[in-house]
Parts: sequence; C-alpha cells; structure tokens
Amino acid sequence: MITELKINEDNKKAYYEKGYWTEKTLNDLWNERVAATPDREYIADDMGVRYTYKQVDELASRLASWLREQGIQPGDVVTFQMPPWSEFAVLYVACLKVGAVIHPLAVTFNGEDLIYAMNLVESKAFISPTHHHKTNFEDQIFSVVDQIPSLKESAILVHDKTEPAKKAYTLNEVFENYEPYTGDAGSKSDEVALILSTSGTTGRPKAVLHTHNGIQYSERVYSDGIGFTEDDIMFMPAPLNHATGFHHGLITPMLKGGKIVVAHHFDPKEAIPQMNREGVTVSMGATPFIFDYLNTIEDTDLNIDTMKLFICGGAPVPGSMVQRAAKHDIVLSECYGSTESCPHLFVPPAKALEWNGAWSGVAPEGIEVMVVDDNGNEMPTGEQGEEISRGPHMFAGYLKNPEATAKELKDDGWFYSGDLGYMDEEGRIRINGRKKEILIRGGINISANEVDEDLTGCPGVGAHATIGMPDDRLGERICTFIVPTDPDNLPTMDSIAEYLDSKGVAKRLWPEHIEFIDAIPHTDTGKIKRHELADELARRMEAAK
Repeated sequence: MITELKINEDNKKAYYEKGYWTEKTLNDLWNERVAATPDREYIADDMGVRYTYKQVDELASRLASWLREQGIQPGDVVTFQMPPWSEFAVLYVACLKVGAVIHPLAVTFNGEDLIYAMNLVESKAFISPTHHHKTNFEDQIFSVVDQIPSLKESAILVHDKTEPAKKAYTLNEVFENYEPYTGDAGSKSDEVALILSTSGTTGRPKAVLHTHNGIQYSERVYSDGIGFTEDDIMFMPAPLNHATGFHHGLITPMLKGGKIVVAHHFDPKEAIPQMNREGVTVSMGATPFIFDYLNTIEDTDLNIDTMKLFICGGAPVPGSMVQRAAKHDIVLSECYGSTESCPHLFVPPAKALEWNGAWSGVAPEGIEVMVVDDNGNEMPTGEQGEEISRGPHMFAGYLKNPEATAKELKDDGWFYSGDLGYMDEEGRIRINGRKKEILIRGGINISANEVDEDLTGCPGVGAHATIGMPDDRLGERICTFIVPTDPDNLPTMDSIAEYLDSKGVAKRLWPEHIEFIDAIPHTDTGKIKRHELADELARRMEAAK
C-alpha cells in the first residue's frame, strides 16, 4: 500500500465539503456505468476488436480472479506494457476490481527501463503482448524478471494476439479458465489508483501518483467544459499510458457513457477512414496530430466527416492553425496541463475562434491558477512568470522522490509547472513554454515557442523547433532546426527574414542560424525533445571545427 501521499488536509476537507471529492472509487463509478449502459460500446480498435461496457466488465472480472490468485491485494501495483488495443480497457478495469494500482508503461520501454520503473513501484504482476512492432515483449520481461525482486515469473501474463506464447500464461487462457471475480475491491477514494510516468524530455521519468478522487474530478470538469456527452465518440491517437490517453481517452468516455476509438499505429491516411467508420465526433492530442490530419485532408481526397472538435495540448496552438482547421469545419481548441496537473486550463470550444490561439485557456470550477515570480509572489496582470495550479484534480506526489515532490508540490497544494506564461483580467492564461525552453540572448529572455509559432506557414519550412546556440559574446543565439518541405528548394536565412518581416515579427525573434534535419524528435505525447536537438547541434558544431 502506497502511503506517502502529499495532500493538504485543509484542502482535502474543503474538497469534501464542496462535493468535489466523494467516497466513491473509480471501481464504483465503473460498476454504475455498466449497470446503466451495459450494451453501449465502450472501446473499438483498428484490429477488429470492439467491446461493450458489459463485455469489458466480464473479461476484466475473469482477469481480476487471476490477479487475486497471484496474491494481488488492494494497493499492490500491477504493471502492463500494452499497445493501444481494446484489451487495454480490460486490464485497467481488472485492476480496479481488485483494488490494485494501475501502472501502464510505454511500449517503447526496453529491459533496462522495465527494471528501473518496476523496481521503483515494486510491481507484483506484469502483463504485455507476446510480440508487437518488432519487439518480443515476452522474451524481454523474462530476460529481466530476476532483476525485479517483487515480481514472480508466475505473475507474468501475455496476450498472444500475433504470436503464440513461449513461457507465460496468456490472457485468452485466463478468459477461458477463470470465473468472474465477485469480491470487494478493497480500495478507497483517497488512495492511489494510478501511477503514470512523466514523459521525460530529460532524465529518468518520475512516478506520478494519482488518487481515485483526483482522476474523477479532473475528468468531470474537463468533460463538462468541452461539452462531452454520452453521444460523443473519442478518437485517441495518443498512447494510453500517458495522462492524455488514460484520463481523457479512457476515463472521460467512461464517466459519460461515451466511446473511445484507438489505433495500434497512427497513420492519418488510415486513421481518418477509421474515424469516419466509427462516427468519431472529437479527438485529442498534441499539435503533430492535428497538423497531420489537416495536411492529409488537404493533400488527398480524404475528408473527416463527423469529427467537429479537436482538443490540442502539449504546445501552444498558433492562430493560423485554428483558422485552417475552421475551414474544414473543425473547432481547434487548446487545453493545458501536465501528467501531474491534468488538465487545468482549456479554451471553451465556443471561444476557440474568437480567442484564435492567443490563450491557452481558463481554469474550470474548483481549480486555481496563478502566475508567480521566482520567489512565489503573484505577478501583475500581463506580466510573465511561472504558471502554478492547485485543486482537487492534483496528483499526490512522486513515488519515492521526496526531493522532487517538495520542490514542485508545495505544502499548501500549489504545483509549480516550470512553464512560463501570463494572465489577463479575465483569468485567461497564455503559456509561452518551459523555463528551460527560454533562450537568454545578451541578457534578454526569448521564448523558443514564440519563435516557432512565428515561423509557422513560412514557405519551405515544414516541422521546426528552436533552441539556443552557444555564443561567446551573447551567451546564446537563436537556432532553428527545420524539416524542409522541398529538399531541392531549401529556405534560406534571407527568405525566412523576408517572411518574418512581412508579418511584422520583431527582429529580435528572427532565427540567426538554421539547421536542416529529417525529422523533429518528439516524446510519445508530442513534446519536442529540445535536448536531443541541442546534442545534435553540439555534434555538428564540433564536426565543423
């Protein structure tokens, strides 16, 4: 049982008094949902597997019996490394049924990653495919299981969707041989329900602790804010092991009785027909996803027929992209949050066109936001500082990392995001990027995201990302990595300067150096890995000496 939770007791009391938190767990809400809409479809994937709420419930109950047989008790951690298949829903619901802590990991994790992540949380069971996308997951886990003391070989389960299992018991065998579990879950609403890994643009990922109450509140106000109903169908291109995929993809539809559609591999030319077949009404993800959608429908004869709303997170959304989406009858609405504080700002869809990318959003009911200076003092309206948030949606600390918890989650409940932004008189927040994404050129702070946004639409410039280039005199200069739209007709410093000048962009925000690259590196959730670009720049500068 994980007990090292950081929850301010005064805040907790207030959340219960206001009805933001209740005694109900996610398992309780799941059971209510199954009773209310048993035959409504909950999840469908691109491999032909689709389940109703009742079907997920029955399969998850059988898996829960297997988990109990392995000795899984309330508060124990169950790790799974599962692609975005329909079976993912079965796994998380099975954990809820026995009060286990859900611990989904990226399918990109290798053996060393598993050793670190699973020892950190002391995993008691592990579930994965046998094989998926060039990786033999069964061989991988058995090659490291002796380095994970909390995990017994008998508690490893695989799903033989593409290859027969070699050593482990399989998920299909569980479905065939185990009776549904009917016992109590044994969990409480203030306890940890989920552990997510930070996406990690630098360093080791941290284990983020989410309670039942925190997840429920987050998705309740979020779904109300974007107008999600039981009639909506969500296409989720982001991985389900991240906050976007898990919270918004799985929990939001469950709370409302809606449906989620997933794909094991994102390709817009395949995703758009799938979305049309399923009647998708809303999708969500980082900017690369909507960028790919729009490029595809403009460059091919494909069209998105039923999707009318795309919620975009991970980076500021340029107004030009909002307008471009609107031409195809898609409302492009930004939201903002993090694995720890997910989400706490969103642009109401009705305001998306009016605000036109100028704002990252406003906080929903019950969630507080502020912009502060380096000493934690609130900044005047319109002045930039660090964005912080507090509320009943908040995570409860980093597992076994008291130093990071103390640094980022204060005793009074405020979470320090590390993101820079400013607020206006209406409470709207504009996020300008990470503190670490600020270039300091001659003592002047410059937002890499602002440079990137200004370059959007520049002829010859495809995907792009700006970093600081070391400079003896100024400290840093503005360097932009560019994926050219036409390798035979590259943009130049002069053509870029001419474009930015025509837009009225201040010269201090013009790139001073450009580098061409085949692809901009991103995390699974779409955040730019600027540290990798910095490493690449260092290599190129060294080679040029």
